[in-house]
Amino acid sequence: MFCRQSCRQREYEARRRAAELGLGEHELVVAREELESLRDRLFVLGCAVEDIEREQREGLTSAAQLLQELLDTARECFNGH
Repeated sequence: MFCRQSCRQREYEARRRAAELGLGEHELVVAREELESLRDRLFVLGCAVEDIEREQREGLTSAAQLLQELLDTARECFNGH
């Protein structure tokens, strides 16, 4: 269920803190800095998707290369987070 032990620990801490604050199961406490970082990474990934879609339409790159480009960008955006 969790990619790393640290992710599992963060989930536990978040649930515990939410209970302390009286938040419901579908509410979440996130630091503003972390939220902004996630938004930035999603923006970069979205731009990569747009670039890849354009390259595909223009026939500039093979499907395998496009997929690799997307995977590389996703890894850069989310490794270590």
